Amino acid sequence: MKKISFYFYLFITIVILNSCQQNEIKNIAIFYTNDEHGWMEANNDFGGAAGLVNLWNNEKFKSDSVLIISGGDMWTGPAISTWYGGESMVEVMNNMGYSVAAIGNHEFDVKEKGLRQRAEELNFPLIAANFIEKDSRQIPSYAKPYIIKEINGVKVGIIGLASISTPHTTSPINVLQYEFTDYVEAINRYAPIVKREADFVIIIAHICEDEMIELAKTAKKHGIKLIGGGHCHERVLKTVDDVLLMESGSGMRNYVKVELEFNKTSKSLKIKNKEIIENKKAELDSTTLKIIEKWKSKITGALSEEIGYCSKRIEKRSTEMQNMVIDSWLFNFSDADVAINNSTSIRQDIDSGIVKLETIVGLLPFDNMIYKLDILGKDLIEISTKFMIGGMTTIGSYTLSNGKPIYADSTYTILTTDYLYSVESTNLSKYDSIPENTYINYRQTTIDWIKSLKTTKENPLNNYLDNKVRN
Repeated sequence: MKKISFYFYLFITIVILNSCQQNEIKNIAIFYTNDEHGWMEANNDFGGAAGLVNLWNNEKFKSDSVLIISGGDMWTGPAISTWYGGESMVEVMNNMGYSVAAIGNHEFDVKEKGLRQRAEELNFPLIAANFIEKDSRQIPSYAKPYIIKEINGVKVGIIGLASISTPHTTSPINVLQYEFTDYVEAINRYAPIVKREADFVIIIAHICEDEMIELAKTAKKHGIKLIGGGHCHERVLKTVDDVLLMESGSGMRNYVKVELEFNKTSKSLKIKNKEIIENKKAELDSTTLKIIEKWKSKITGALSEEIGYCSKRIEKRSTEMQNMVIDSWLFNFSDADVAINNSTSIRQDIDSGIVKLETIVGLLPFDNMIYKLDILGKDLIEISTKFMIGGMTTIGSYTLSNGKPIYADSTYTILTTDYLYSVESTNLSKYDSIPENTYINYRQTTIDWIKSLKTTKENPLNNYLDNKVRN
């Protein structure tokens, strides 16, 4: 009888100890996206927001054990998001269950008033520890430096970082009142604070792979094992200095899944699994789809005008696309000699079929106005190789499109955008300190040019494209 009692109690003790140990091990999953850029709609290639939600719903994790995180740049993109200043994307991402987002440079495309409005509508916070108002030296009221999020009984500290390139990668006038400070200084300042409140800490930052690599040593110093990035639309999943770096790409086409195991007794964090999962079109979540369809109906009503026809897709990075966009400026401004712009202002393809206003808004989504500048030929020659150009070529010799040479001491009228003019790195302001603002959006000229061609299925837009490289 005594022997039975001994083994019985031994069994009970082992069960209790195992139970206690299991209770001390907490499993957490992170679903990470970055640079969503308003790509909520599914197409033939991927499932959009509704496809992601379906994938997440089919994961093995309970909702209270999952952190859904964005690395920033949530709304500037297709017309369904851009035309409404990101309001539609906010509703979609709220429904998707995001927990937090880093502040991306394109969050500021909607200007301060718009960003404050979007921040009020979001069900999750925007964070950036290196982002302050110049006057108050404080982080703006609509943002936080970090958050503590309790997931499956574990307090997760999340520090945010905004890109220090933001004043050059959104319109500078939108961020004049802000200062974007050094990443390392921000981490060194906030990591000790967050570690006192949290069980473990991660960083989410709107920064590229090379910047994450540079920060890995600082993160390791503070015991931080995970950095999420963004901005460069890269797919990254690698470990540097014992720190996992991750990016999902862009446009909701993939997500990063990281499975974590946290031991509450030893306070140790283990990365059990990590992978980038493609959002291939399959099942679509019906609730998310209804929200998208609502906004799709609105945008169809606002931008349904048919302006042309395309027989074959025009790729956004193609010579044909760049030449078409920049040449359309000279169609509207016949008194100008040359047009220059950055190729990254072109944001999507033009698919085959009917071309609508909606397409061009997504193609050229920014509120950039066309500026006129008077500039000497020697300066035009100097800057012409840095941008996509219309009205001239640099191949063989520097000549205008009519074949006339560009003379160093002659003055030429060029077209550019208020964005390029205001960015310090272009130095355009030093050539003409009093430019003329035409108050015409850079997309309107492309719309006008396409409409003027009266293209049809029998006479498509592709017939009018120029595929000659100019610089």
